[in-house]
Amino acid sequence: MILAFAAIYLIWGSTYLGIRFAIETIPPFLMAGVRFLLGGLLFYMWARLRGETFPTFPEIRRATLTGLLMMVGATGAVTWAEQIVPSGLTALMVGTLPLWIALFNWLRPHGQRPTQRMLAGMGVGTLGVAFLVLPGHFAGADHVSALGAGVLITGCALWAIGSLYSSHSPAPQSQTMSAAIQLLVSFPVLIILSGLSGEWRTFDIHAVSFLSVASMLYLAVFGTLAFASYLWLLRASTPSRAATYAYVNPIVAVLLGSTLGDEPFALRTALTAVIIIGAVFLILSAKSVRAKLATPQSDPVLSRTTG
Repeated sequence: MILAFAAIYLIWGSTYLGIRFAIETIPPFLMAGVRFLLGGLLFYMWARLRGETFPTFPEIRRATLTGLLMMVGATGAVTWAEQIVPSGLTALMVGTLPLWIALFNWLRPHGQRPTQRMLAGMGVGTLGVAFLVLPGHFAGADHVSALGAGVLITGCALWAIGSLYSSHSPAPQSQTMSAAIQLLVSFPVLIILSGLSGEWRTFDIHAVSFLSVASMLYLAVFGTLAFASYLWLLRASTPSRAATYAYVNPIVAVLLGSTLGDEPFALRTALTAVIIIGAVFLILSAKSVRAKLATPQSDPVLSRTTG
């Protein structure tokens, strides 16, 4: 139990810095595609070793749509955004995910009206994002670029939509096989995006650093290990306890970014962390949002990491 919680707290929190290192010499969409291919193969082999059967066509269709929303759309956005946004601040922006889940759960047909506590959390979370994107030098640090913030917000919105879709779909017979399909179907789409965005024309394989390759392998292997720990915790513990990664991951990401990634840690970052984590606490105290975050398809590392 302790090792599993350590995995979802520390490994998931470290993936944001891992992404930053990986895309230093590997284009973001290409890196994400290869990472998902390796992670998907690991999940598939794990599922087959456990004797799990291949999913039905409806399960494949649901997993494919979820993968396109959450892995390609959301994680692809996070990976691309880390070219211009520090990893710690990226984690803080992604930490507002419960806000988006609560919002879209309210706006969907026959949606659930948020409680006063959830509305307060949504307001506080919006304030935290405003602290990050406020123009100019505020509290000793520059603001997050408007482009980077927009891409990250779009990624969070796509993740929230995918999470809500998966939580309202019939549960697959094998969560592990479903995760494998989500990752594997994302690979060709991200490779196509890599080509369309011009990454192939500028990519020089001889310039790829050992750090980037090692970071990509870390994301694929240890990110998969953390997700496996998360799936196990959902059964061995409770969804509410497993969802506490949302409090810890931004803190881990900010600390690692400042210590290992030479990213500036200013008062602005500290204030934003306090505000956003407070907003997450308010929103996650509502069982409906906590349940959405605890769906096994909702993997922030493969996001979500993911980060």
